[in-house]
Amino acid sequence: MNKPSHIVKSYEEQLKLLEETIIKMGTKAEEQLSMSIDAFAKKDLELARKIIAEDEVIDAYENSIEHQVVNLIALRQPMGIDLRETVTALKISSDLERIGDLSKNIAKKTMLINKNLSVNLINSFNLLGNKVKKQLKSVIDSYLERSKNFAKNVWESDEQADILTNQCMEDVIKYLKEDEQNLQNGAQLLFIAKNLERIGDHTTNIAEQVYFLVTGEYLEGDRPKNTESEML
Repeated sequence: MNKPSHIVKSYEEQLKLLEETIIKMGTKAEEQLSMSIDAFAKKDLELARKIIAEDEVIDAYENSIEHQVVNLIALRQPMGIDLRETVTALKISSDLERIGDLSKNIAKKTMLINKNLSVNLINSFNLLGNKVKKQLKSVIDSYLERSKNFAKNVWESDEQADILTNQCMEDVIKYLKEDEQNLQNGAQLLFIAKNLERIGDHTTNIAEQVYFLVTGEYLEGDRPKNTESEML
């Protein structure tokens, strides 16, 4: 017996709302990351404070997604692709929430840096930050377009972010060796570099989830990593 059309429509609308909420959360996470990179590069403390204050917006999106997923599973009992949609949404929202937290952490560390940094050092962090930002945008696009190829490209580019992280670490070590008074700032810079690397890792997690959502299969093989980064 076919379900009444109004019930089917309501279910489809709920799934659509879930997708739209993920996109909004992803867009906000992109914005927070972009602002954190700008705040660091420009030593913009006002922007850093804005990032910290607006982190609650991402938390609210995550709570909304959790409620939507619970309602869909409890009331609709989805199967197959619809079940993948709901479970994937929950996992993606968790990674986006962590990206928001890490962007907030970058803003907090930026506020603790008490002197101007060299252009070369800032450029090194900008390269890493922009790479991670590009990955995040691409993976949100892959979810929106249900593109397994976009998702796989993000997954395969994780090693590039690790290489840029290593370069940042090396530049910070040089900075520390220049003057013992650079110790406090150097410690904050190390945290920022690792936070950016972790954002890249969470972005890659999302890529894996999108690939599974589209294909029903997991990406094969080990995630491309630069092993040197794990030693830092």
